[in-house]
Amino acid sequence: MTADGNLDHFRPELVVIPCGSSKLSRAARAADMYIGSYHRACRKAADALQPDRVLILSARYGLLDLDDVIEPYDTSHGTTDAITAHALLEQATARDIVFLDPVVALGGARHVSLVRSIWPHVLAPLAGAGGMGRQRARLAAMSKGSEADLT
Repeated sequence: MTADGNLDHFRPELVVIPCGSSKLSRAARAADMYIGSYHRACRKAADALQPDRVLILSARYGLLDLDDVIEPYDTSHGTTDAITAHALLEQATARDIVFLDPVVALGGARHVSLVRSIWPHVLAPLAGAGGMGRQRARLAAMSKGSEADLT
């Protein structure tokens, strides 16, 4: 990343986006499973960053590649059957992605906290944005390639 934070010169190795509560009702690729507008906005912003890799952080399954086929589920982050930080670290270690840098986490505070358990120096451009409307505005700006603060 450049000192001025210009996205034109920034390309992360990894962007981790959140899952979503709105899902298809049948098994599908992770890229297709989540149909909510917030997830789609995060995906579009992630794609605009042109990372080497995009992963979805699923509350049930943990780190998912876009082509992973999964069953629909009804699990939220923070519930007793949700993925834990320890399990995420084990997944990242098994995938040999623990040392990727830079890593960007798009999502709310709970999502970023879980991602930080693996990558403590993750860039979180939605941090401090406030409500959903402001987060969506930042995502829209990122999708258009506008400058954004990735800290």
